[in-house]
Amino acid sequence: MTPRDPATTIGDPKTTDVGSVFVSNYPPYSAWSADRVPDVHAMLDAPPSADAPLGLYLHVPFCRKRCKFCYFKVFTDRNAGEVQTYVDALATEVELYSARPALAGRALKFVYFGGGTPSFLSGRQLGSLVSRAKAAMPWDAVSEVTFECEPGTLSEPKLGTLRDIGITRLSLGVENFDDRILEENGRAHLSREIFRVVPWIKALDFEQLNVDLIAGMVGETWDTWRDTVRKTVDTDPDSVTVYQMELPFNTVYSRDKLGGRDVPVADWSLKREWHDYAFTELERAGYEVSSAYTVVKRGRGAGFVYRDALWRGADLLGTGVASFSHVQGLHFQNVSGWSPYLERLAAGELPVERAFVTGPEDRLTRETILQLKLGRLDRGYFRDKFGVDVVGRFGEAFDRLAARDMLEVRDRDVRLTRQGLLRVDGLLPEFYAASYRGARYT
Repeated sequence: MTPRDPATTIGDPKTTDVGSVFVSNYPPYSAWSADRVPDVHAMLDAPPSADAPLGLYLHVPFCRKRCKFCYFKVFTDRNAGEVQTYVDALATEVELYSARPALAGRALKFVYFGGGTPSFLSGRQLGSLVSRAKAAMPWDAVSEVTFECEPGTLSEPKLGTLRDIGITRLSLGVENFDDRILEENGRAHLSREIFRVVPWIKALDFEQLNVDLIAGMVGETWDTWRDTVRKTVDTDPDSVTVYQMELPFNTVYSRDKLGGRDVPVADWSLKREWHDYAFTELERAGYEVSSAYTVVKRGRGAGFVYRDALWRGADLLGTGVASFSHVQGLHFQNVSGWSPYLERLAAGELPVERAFVTGPEDRLTRETILQLKLGRLDRGYFRDKFGVDVVGRFGEAFDRLAARDMLEVRDRDVRLTRQGLLRVDGLLPEFYAASYRGARYT
């Protein structure tokens, strides 16, 4: 029997079952297929057909350890030579894309280093990667460069390198301040490494420091969560992102749970309480909510260009093993295997494995559900861009959610209530086309 996927129903299961919850794209990835890959190459060989902002994602799939809740494509067993081979291949991929007519000469709006652990790379590797990427796709017009970090991989010299190569938004994967919880969940760092690196980061005066937290990690209690929130406030980052622990397929914890072992992840109700508590305490400390996950410190100009651009239909070129892209209405994903990725690039070929060609209705739905994660939909924006009243188009879904006090429909916009904001990913499948409801997300 296939485990229930909470993201495919409006229901609100009390327990944390195995299945994807966080919604990052639409249509679901399970609808993408290999037979549409030729459409990607046809698009890349044609001139740009739209004037959307363009972003670049660089996937660095290396970690010191694999977290027990991690479902991303990461490797913990690669030697120094293999890491360098991958870095060279990643730069080659950017160069191959930059030569295609659809992307040649297009200015980048934002750049995102994700993982894995981008800070796993040495300063020299980062410098060479950025040098080649900038030569292929100039960063002159870039307004944000985000870089994900694991505290234990940072040093003062490496942070200096990050500042020198143009990182503007440093995202620190804290997750929790309790060492027992960090160890149980397989995190590579401990709290002392967090406290060691924060002064270095502050001294270098990055434009923005973001701290990531996860509500509901195995072993969490009210006491430990209150302590984590208090220490986050004391750290005084420019923004804080709070995720609720989930159990996607292909994680250590998910395999344990499917195998009959007890995995004491908090239920969804408690995770929402913890999430709400964090937001409330951060608001008292001078932060304001900018999405279902993120708060920003008032008066510091903190933002998230990557998120806002993607959720409004920007093009994203995703490079690296298993990475996802969205360019000119086409979704596509790279091969997920280490050897196939490297072999394709060594042969001068792009490593695209599957794709999906979106239609107008897909793009409308995609922006509707992603922008709902901001907590607000601007009805005028959708009229101007898509020529429809989004409330009229999805009237039944909005009515059902309004009846549950999840949102309020107003003349100019739609606003999620606090309880709607805290469970937004579980609400979004209400807007899916019938053919995608109940489908596996990945």
